[in-house]
Amino acid sequence: MLLRKVIVISLIPLFLIACLVTSILNAPLPPINDDPLTTIYSGDRRFIGTISDGLTQKLPVRLDQIPVTLQKATIAVEDTDFYHHHGLTIKGIARAMLADALALHIVQGGSTITQQLAKNRFLTGERSLWRKIKEAIYALQMERHMTKKQILTAYLNSIYYGQGALGIGAAARRYFDKPVQTLNLAECAFLAGLPKAPSLYNPYTNQKKAKMRQAEVLHAMVRAGFLDQAAMRLALATPLTFSQKGNADSLSATYFTDRASVTAAKVLHLPKPQLARSGFLVHTTQNDSLNQAAAQAITRYVTPYPDLQVAVIAIDVHSGAILTDIGGRDYKTSPYDRVLAMRQPGSTFKPIVYATALDNGWSVATRVKSEPTSFIYGQHLVYQVHNFADHYTYLPISMKQALARSDNVFAVTTNLAVGPERVRDTALRYGFAPMQPYPSLALGVFPVSPYQMVRAYAAMANGGYLPDLHLITSITDRAMNVQYAFPAKTNPPFRIEIPSTTYQLTDMLQSVMQPGGTGYRVAGMIDGDVAAKTGTTDTDAWMVGFTPSIACAVWIGYDHPRPLTVLESRLAAPIFASVMHEAVAMHPHEHFTVPSSVEKVWIDPETGARATPNCPTKEYDAFVKGTEPILSCPLHPDTATSFGDVIEHTWQNIWDWLSSH
Repeated sequence: MLLRKVIVISLIPLFLIACLVTSILNAPLPPINDDPLTTIYSGDRRFIGTISDGLTQKLPVRLDQIPVTLQKATIAVEDTDFYHHHGLTIKGIARAMLADALALHIVQGGSTITQQLAKNRFLTGERSLWRKIKEAIYALQMERHMTKKQILTAYLNSIYYGQGALGIGAAARRYFDKPVQTLNLAECAFLAGLPKAPSLYNPYTNQKKAKMRQAEVLHAMVRAGFLDQAAMRLALATPLTFSQKGNADSLSATYFTDRASVTAAKVLHLPKPQLARSGFLVHTTQNDSLNQAAAQAITRYVTPYPDLQVAVIAIDVHSGAILTDIGGRDYKTSPYDRVLAMRQPGSTFKPIVYATALDNGWSVATRVKSEPTSFIYGQHLVYQVHNFADHYTYLPISMKQALARSDNVFAVTTNLAVGPERVRDTALRYGFAPMQPYPSLALGVFPVSPYQMVRAYAAMANGGYLPDLHLITSITDRAMNVQYAFPAKTNPPFRIEIPSTTYQLTDMLQSVMQPGGTGYRVAGMIDGDVAAKTGTTDTDAWMVGFTPSIACAVWIGYDHPRPLTVLESRLAAPIFASVMHEAVAMHPHEHFTVPSSVEKVWIDPETGARATPNCPTKEYDAFVKGTEPILSCPLHPDTATSFGDVIEHTWQNIWDWLSSH
C-alpha cells in the first residue's frame, strides 16, 4: 500500500509536466497579422516595393509558384530533415550545444526551418537561452498547427535575401528581374544560398564568393539525393545573368518608395502601420528606365568618394510627375531625402535674374563689360564681384554669352540694374522661399532645394506654367476600387511667366551646352536638344536643365558642408548628362518650339547688331518680336554692296531704329 502511494505521488509531477507540455503544444500561436501588404508600383506597372519598414521589399508568392528545385535547394542547405522532424532535431540541438559550450555563450542556433520561421515571426534576434527555449516551443506549436507546406511557404516568403528583398518573390525580381516561377536550377541554387550571409554572397560586390556559395548548395542537393551529378555540373556551367536593376534598385527605389508611403499615408489619412497592412495598390509615376539611368550614374561617379552625397530628381515638365527621386547614395545608412535639402544653388539661380531682366525690357543682346567690378549700394556700401578663376573677357559680352560662361559680373550688374526686389519677387513666383534683396542674390547665396529647382526649370521648359509635382497617380484596394486619384485639372494650369521670356531663357540655356559653355564637356553624352545650367559654390555642385519633356536637377555635396575638391565639383554634370541621355532616348526627335511672339535673328555678339556675312562670329538669338536688332553690324559691313549702298542702308537702319523707339 505504501509503495503504491509512493508511486502515485512520484507520478504526479510527471503527470503535471505532461499536462503542461500538452497544454503548451496545443495552445494557439501568438497572433500573426497576415493582412496583405500595401504594394507600390512604378508608372510602368512594375512592382517596386511595399509599405513596410522602408528598407525592404516583399512580394508574397504561393508554394505552387515556387520551383520544386528551389524548395529542395533550400531544404538541402538549411534543414535536410525538414519533412521528417516535428520542429526540432536532436542532431541540430547537440551541434549547437557543443558550439555554445566551447564559446561559453550562445553562438549557434542549430535551427530547423521551423525554428527559423518561429524566430522571424515571433521573436527578436537576441541571443539568449530563454529566447532559444521560446523558439523551440513556438517551433513545436507551429508543427502542431501548420502543415509542412504552410511552414515552408511562410519561411520562403519571410526570409531575407539581401539587397532589400524580403521573401523569395522579391528576391527573384531583385536579382534576376523575373517571376520566381521562371527561375532555372542555377538561379534557384544561388538564391537558396543567400540567406546564410546575404552581404557576403552579394553578386554585385563579390561574384566569386556568390558562385562558390551556389556550388555549396548544389553539392548539398546531391548529398541529399535531390540532384544527380550530371544535373549539378550542368547547373554550375549555366551562366548567371544578374539584373542590372538589382544593385541600382537597392540604391534608388527605397527613397522613392519611402516618399510614396509618406504621401499615401497623408492623402488617405491613415497612420503608416495601418496603411502598410491595408493591402492597397499604390500606383506611382516612377519611370523605370530613367530611374535606372540615374542610379547607375550615381554608382559609377559617386561611389569612389566616401561620404560624398548626391540628390537627383527628374520630372515630366508638363504634368509634374516625379519620374525619379534619389535622395542619397545609400538609403540604408541614411534615409534622409536630400532632394528636399536646402543648399546654395550658385549659378543655377542666374536664369531667375535674367528672367526678371527680360520681363523688364532687357534683351539677350544686352551687353555688359566683363571685368573685375566693385558695386556701390545702400549707404556707400561696396560689393566686389569676381568671376570664377578670375576669368574675364575685358570686353562687353551679351546676356547669352554671360549665361553660357556663368559670368558673375554680368549677373550682379543685372540684379542691381533691374532691382533686387524684383528678382526676389520673380523667385517667389517660380516657387522659391522668400529671399533678401541683396546684391549677392544674383549669385545664388540663398538656399533652395533640388525639388524647388527642378520645378522652376520645368516652368521655363513648358512655356511658363509652374507644374504641380506629384508621385502618386492612384491608390486602389485589391478589388480595384479607387481610394485616391491625383486630382484632374479643372482649372487652367498656373502660369508664372510669359512664353517669350521662357523661350529666351531656354535658348540661352542651350548655349551652356555649346562650345565655350560651362556644360560643354558633357554635351557629347546627350544626343538631342537640352538646355541646362551648372552651378558651383565652395560646398555645393549642381547641374539643372531640361529637354522639351523632362527636367532634371542634380546636387553633389556633403551633409555637413565642407569644401569640394575640383574633381568632386565636376561630378554633377556627368550624372545629369546620363539622366538626360535616357530622357532624349525616351522622346527622340523632340525640339523646343519657338512661340509666335518670338523672332530669331543672327547677331554679331561683339556689337549686338544684326550680323552681316562678314561677321567672324554670329549668334542665332531669340527676341520678342519688335525688339530684335535693326541696325547691321558697323564693324563688319557687307562688302558685296557698294559704298553708297552701305551709306544708304546704314541711314535706313538708323531711321527704322528711331521710328521703332
